[in-house]
Amino acid sequence: MSSWFERQLSSHQVQLAATALVSGITVAGLIYGGQTIRRKVATDQLKASIPPLDEEHQAQRLTDFGAALPVPSAAKEDERAAALAGRAQQGDYDDALIDEQLTRTASFLTKPRFQILRSSFVIVVGLGGVGSHCTSALARSGVSHIRLIDFDQVTLSSLNRHAVATLADVGTPKVQCVRKRLEPVVPWVHWQCLNEVWRADKGQRLLGAWGSGNGRRPDYVVDAIDNIDSKVELLKYCHKNGIKVVSSMGAGCKSDPTSIFVADISASIEDPLSRTTRRKLKLAGVSKGVPVVYSTEKPGPGKAQLLPLPEEEFLKGKVDELSVLPDFRARIMPVLGTMPAIFGYIVANFVILEITGYPHEVGSGKGREKLYDSILSSLQGLEERLARDAGQDPLGLKIPVTKEDVAYLIEETFRGKSVVSGLPTRLALTRWRKPKDGYKVDQRWDGQKFSRVQLQDLVCMTKEEAATHEKEVLKSEMPPEVLYDVDVVQMVDRRQREEQEYRRYR
Repeated sequence: MSSWFERQLSSHQVQLAATALVSGITVAGLIYGGQTIRRKVATDQLKASIPPLDEEHQAQRLTDFGAALPVPSAAKEDERAAALAGRAQQGDYDDALIDEQLTRTASFLTKPRFQILRSSFVIVVGLGGVGSHCTSALARSGVSHIRLIDFDQVTLSSLNRHAVATLADVGTPKVQCVRKRLEPVVPWVHWQCLNEVWRADKGQRLLGAWGSGNGRRPDYVVDAIDNIDSKVELLKYCHKNGIKVVSSMGAGCKSDPTSIFVADISASIEDPLSRTTRRKLKLAGVSKGVPVVYSTEKPGPGKAQLLPLPEEEFLKGKVDELSVLPDFRARIMPVLGTMPAIFGYIVANFVILEITGYPHEVGSGKGREKLYDSILSSLQGLEERLARDAGQDPLGLKIPVTKEDVAYLIEETFRGKSVVSGLPTRLALTRWRKPKDGYKVDQRWDGQKFSRVQLQDLVCMTKEEAATHEKEVLKSEMPPEVLYDVDVVQMVDRRQREEQEYRRYR
C-alpha cells in the first residue's frame, strides 16, 4: 500500500494536478477577499451618505421582507370611508345630513324635481377625463344609483385630466378608483362597478335594470367612450332599445371652452369625431335623436394635433398591437386637462336637467340656419344667371335642392370648408363642371320650370372663388383641370365619391 502512495507522489501528472489545485484555491481566496473588502468599503460609503434621522429626514420600519409598511392613517381612512358607505347604503345615515349637503341643489331644482333626481339611476360608460368628472358631478348633485362601466386602469399619464384619481390609484381599475374616491364624499350613493369592455352582445346585462327582476331601468346612459366603433355600438343599442343616452364627442386637441355646445347629433358640426360617429350611425339607420356634447373649435396652425406613432414603431410592424384592445387607438391624443372636465360637467348638467324636467333647450344648429339660407339663395341666383346666359327665361325657375341638402353638402361632404383654399368662411355652392349638353331648364310640365342641377354636380367654395369659377369654367370652355392644380381636382373627386356612397343612406 505504501509503495502505491510513493508511486503516485512521484508521478509527474499528480504533481501537476496538485499544483493546479493549490493555485486555484489561492486565486479564489484572493478574489473573494478582494470582493469582501470592496463590499465593505461600498457599504461604509453608503452608510456614511445616509443623513441622521431628524424632523427633516424621517424613516419607517421595514417589514421582514424588506418592504415599507403601509401608511396606517391612509389605510384606516379608507376603511372608515368604506364602512361608513356600507352603513349609509343600508339606510344607517341621517337624512338631515344628506339634505344639508345637497341643500343648494334642492333649492335650485325645487323639492319635487330634486326628489326625482335623488331616486334616479344613471349609467356612465367610460371613466376617463370626461366620464370621471361627469360621475363626480352626478354623485355630488344627488343621483343615488350609479353604474360604472370601463375596462381600463388608471395610468400615470391620465392624472392630468382625471377627476379623482391619485398616484396611489395608478394601476387600479378606473371604476373602483372613482367609487373609492367618491364614497367619502357621498357615502349614501349606491355603486355598481363593472370592469369590462362595452359590447352590444352584453348590452342587456350592462345596461339592464338595477337589481334583479323588474328593477329600475336606467334614467340615462352617459357615453364617454373614446373608441368610435364602441361608441357607435352603444348609441345604436340605446336608440334601438329606447334607452335615453347622451354622448360626449372629442375633447382632445380642444382648447376653447366657449365653443362647446349641446345639440342633436344631426346638427353637430366642426367635430371630426361627431362627423364620423354621425356617418356610422346613419349607416345603422340612426340619423337623429341622439344628443351630443361637441366643440365647434376649428383646428389651425400652431394648435395641437393627433400625434403620429414614432417611425421605429412602424418598422417593428403590427402597430395595432400597441393599443390596449383590438380596434382601440394607439396614437397619442394631446389633451389639455381642463377640457375633458368641462365636457364632463356639461354632460352631467344636461343629464340632471333632462331627468328632473328642468326647462332647457338642446341646440338644433340654428346658428348655421342663416348660413344655409344664404348659400341656397346664392345657388338659386347662379342657376338663374346660367339659364339667362343660355337664352332661357329664368322667371319662376326652381332648383331641386333644399336647405337640408345644403347642410348635408356643406357639413358632411365638404367638412365646412372650400375645396380650393380650405377656408371655412363666406361659403357657397357652385357647379363643378359645365354641362355637356348646356344649361337647359326642364319645362315638361305646364306652369313648372326647374333646373336639372343635382347634388353630385355641386362643390363648396368661398364666394370669391365661386365667382371666378363661374366666369372661367361655367361661362367658358375651360375645364376645371386647367384652372386648378391636381390636389384640388383629386379632392373634389374624392368628396364626390364619398357623397355617392352616403347618398343612399340619407
